[in-house]
Amino acid sequence: MKISIGRLVNFHGVRGEVKVMSDSDFAESRFSPGSTVEVDGTDYIIESYRTHKNFHMLKFEGVGNINEVEHLKGAEIIQEVDAVEIPLAEGEYHYREIIGLEVKLEDSLEVIGTIEDIFETGANDVWVVKGEKQYMVPYIEDVVKDVDLEQGHVIIHPMEGLLE
Repeated sequence: MKISIGRLVNFHGVRGEVKVMSDSDFAESRFSPGSTVEVDGTDYIIESYRTHKNFHMLKFEGVGNINEVEHLKGAEIIQEVDAVEIPLAEGEYHYREIIGLEVKLEDSLEVIGTIEDIFETGANDVWVVKGEKQYMVPYIEDVVKDVDLEQGHVIIHPMEGLLE
């Protein structure tokens, strides 16, 4: 199964380096040199990877000029889900496992919405939950009480003001 791991948003210099906005929770592993990605139906092998001003900078093998990649601007970057071995610790999940889960309140099991997106803040991830309103739920132990991938839901204990 292939997943989107980012979008090619621009270029850097004239030697074919591309700027990528990542959709991956493990960008450093997914974009590691030697990894294969698909962009606009063509496979590319990553020659080099670095970060610069919140962007992921990639150089593809065999691409030496901006003209060779200019047509890819705006294209999704796709990769096989298991192309990179990413071990997870207990309590860690891939974004693709979390996005789409229902969010229920601990005391009533009332569904307040579905996780639609995840933001990395540095200290912890924040889950964007869309229901009647949009909620920003921090992925911290005090709030997220249970993640049940089999049942397709998350149980939260909202801190004061979280659902207002």
